[in-house]
Amino acid sequence: MQAVILAAGESSRFWPFNQKHKSLFKLMGKPLIYYLIEGLKNSGIKEIIVVQSPKRDVEAEMENHSSKVSIQYVIQKKPLGTGDAILKAAPLIKNQFLLLNAERIDCPDILEKIKKEKSKAILFSAPTQTPWLFGNLKIKGNKLLDIVEKPKKGKEFSNFKNVGIYFLPKNFLNYLAKIPLHPHSLIQAFFQYAKKEELKVIKIKKEPLFLKYPWDLFNISEYLFKKIKREIKGKTESNCSYKGLVFVGEKTVIKSGTYIEGPVYIGKNCQIGPNCYIRPFSSIGDNCFIGSGTEVKNSIISDNSKITHLSYVGDSIIGENCNLGAGTILANLRFDKAIIKSMVKGKWVETGRQKFGCAMGSNTQIGINCSIMPGVLIGSNCLIGPNVLVKENIKDNQVFYIKYQKFVKNKKN
Repeated sequence: MQAVILAAGESSRFWPFNQKHKSLFKLMGKPLIYYLIEGLKNSGIKEIIVVQSPKRDVEAEMENHSSKVSIQYVIQKKPLGTGDAILKAAPLIKNQFLLLNAERIDCPDILEKIKKEKSKAILFSAPTQTPWLFGNLKIKGNKLLDIVEKPKKGKEFSNFKNVGIYFLPKNFLNYLAKIPLHPHSLIQAFFQYAKKEELKVIKIKKEPLFLKYPWDLFNISEYLFKKIKREIKGKTESNCSYKGLVFVGEKTVIKSGTYIEGPVYIGKNCQIGPNCYIRPFSSIGDNCFIGSGTEVKNSIISDNSKITHLSYVGDSIIGENCNLGAGTILANLRFDKAIIKSMVKGKWVETGRQKFGCAMGSNTQIGINCSIMPGVLIGSNCLIGPNVLVKENIKDNQVFYIKYQKFVKNKKN
């Protein structure tokens, strides 16, 4: 069996981390697509076709990560939809193939279901609490009756979504090639195929992992943490405490008085502390600095970033090469404890999370004593001045600061 991995989309809703394809976001030292490829390999799939954009960013990144499988790369010159991406890979497809998005790192769980099935064509579906955000399915038994992309809220067929994982025969490509090219040509090809041949819909009991918005990284991170092992490769000074599963990379120094409560991942060449509190489900990349008296809770901090002293980073995602000045507070909870919303492409989107701090792009610097409100998205290459309260999104390449009025007068005795 072959696998066709789709990694050429623009990932616009993944801003501020969409300078590269979203599957290249690193967690625990590896890009997400690496975990997918390893999962496919361990499930017995040895031939993989990756559809990427003209930037060839996936190919370039995977050169840094060895994997003992055959990977062939094809280019989708323009983001013209999933159907077009599959047709770009068609000349390399030999027989039945697995089709999936590049961030589906939990695919081995679904592959076990394919091995038990005799159907030649399978579409996977799963229940979701937000069916209006996905391809919504109308199903009768195991038969697909209708599918619509992102229906209006309240107009859904059901609470079942299209998972985006398919098991297809080679002759499906003939049906797809006859459909006029547009963003939803794949869906129409399914309808045409189902009229003449068997297309089975398999319902998965639990919603699998997906990556549409930045905060979806938290669920993926939790999935990876299930596989973490306790290993301390770096140096630990006196009066430090580890609880639970904690990984510390080579040449990392955990300075005196630091308390780390696992599961936690810390990469190589980092300095943590002194007197830091690193709380569960925190992932810290390589070459990071966490200053004295700083608390990090359920957050993802990417390579080469610095969180200086007396700061709080809660339920947040920090891109590469960022610097947070002393006293930076990333708030993660509303007073009314309501579900946090973020502004995405001009619309408010529920994150589904009661606690969510900030998502910050790469190469951004924050001045001292800044406070950032829950749900705020900050772009890459930004400068935020000192003593600022950030209540709304900041676009890429912005300078954001507050002008203060100076007031001086003599003090009366």
